[in-house]
This record gives sequence, C-alpha cells and structure tokens, in this order.
Amino acid sequence: MIEALVEALDWPELHGALNEHGVARAEGLLEAQQCRDIAALYEHEQSFRSRVIMARHGFGRGEYRYFSYPLPGIVQSLRTSLYSRLAGLANGWHALMGLDARFPENHAEFLRRCHAAGQKQPTPLLLQYVPGDFNCLHQDVYGEHVFPLQAAVLLSEPGRDFAGGEFVVTEQRPRMQPRVEVLQLRQGDLAIFAVRDRPMKGTRGTYRVKHRHGVSRLRDGRRHTLGILFHDALK
Repeated sequence: MIEALVEALDWPELHGALNEHGVARAEGLLEAQQCRDIAALYEHEQSFRSRVIMARHGFGRGEYRYFSYPLPGIVQSLRTSLYSRLAGLANGWHALMGLDARFPENHAEFLRRCHAAGQKQPTPLLLQYVPGDFNCLHQDVYGEHVFPLQAAVLLSEPGRDFAGGEFVVTEQRPRMQPRVEVLQLRQGDLAIFAVRDRPMKGTRGTYRVKHRHGVSRLRDGRRHTLGILFHDALK
C-alpha cells in the first residue's frame, strides 16, 4: 500500500522542485491514523536503538530517537520506495557536481555498501518537540557514504496539535547571503530535501550550493516528525 502511494506521487513535479529549490513537498502522503500510529511508537523504547537530547549536544532543544533494525514496516516501506524514486536524481546531481559516487537502483544494495564501510546503524528517526523546543540548522551526514537527499513526514497537525515549529531550509550560494525557505507542512505531508550539497546552473556552468535544515521554536503543543535518511551511520 505504501509503495503504491509513493508511486502515485507527481514525481516529475517533485524532481523539478528539488532541482530548482533543493526542497519539495507532497501533500497527504499518509493518513491521520497512520501518522498517529507512528508517533505513538515514540513511547516504545524497544523500537529504538538510542535517544538524543538535543540540548546536551548543542543541537537545539527537543529530542529524537533512532529506530533499531528491523524497522517498523511502514518506515521500511517508505525508505525503500522513496529511495527507488530518488536514486536517479541523486546520480544526476553527483554527475553535475563532479562527484564519483553513484547509487544503485536497489536500496538494499546501497546499504550493503554502507555496512561494508562500517556504517551499520539505522538512521530513520522520530523527533519530538514541546513548547520552547527547536532544531538548529544542520546537515545529517553520518559517514563517508552519503545519499544526497532525505525525507520527512510531519505526523502532527499544525494549529490543532502544535503552534510554531515551522520546517526551515537554508541555501548557501558562493559569495552570497543565505536564502531561507519555510515549508508549510500539514499532517501527513512529505518533505524531500537536500542533505548537504546540490548542483545549480549558473552563467559560467554548474556549481554547488550548500543546504541546511532545521525547525523553528515551538510555541505550543507537541510536534512529532518521522525522518527518513537513506544512508546508515557509523555510530
């Protein structure tokens, strides 16, 4: 079912937005009950390998948990099916940026490459924010093998479950001030965005722009997000 939902997305439009802006949104990928079911996993410690308190590391305020293997079925399905639709775009980006690494069509094959390099820890995660929490601008790079795109699904409904907590992406072009984009997400919406670098065409050829992402301060309520990274981590 998840695979069919992912296949039904408007991928030409999503790829176009990613090429032009480094970020794209798809409305209503998951239903409200699916979102609630995933968010409810946060209290089940046996589903996770670790818990991170952001303030302890200077990451902001709030917390998140990394899933352990085997991933919950819906998370595994999202990770596998989204990867298959993004691998071609990722290869195109690497070619334009002059990077040698290429990505196989099959996600399991890419994970074998990560694991052979010692990146064996799963990276999909659940994030939780309460009033006053925020996530500093950052990049999710966990080792030598980095897939250049990642995804997130908002599991809570703005205006009902929480206020504030906007998803923010910045783009840094050479010798220019950063560009900021705020992605307006609703419950169940999918965001896809650049992990670190993406190519941009200029008057003198293609160059790299750097991306970071974060979450603004939550003013009220509780916010949960599912984060999906396609490379695994060293630790």
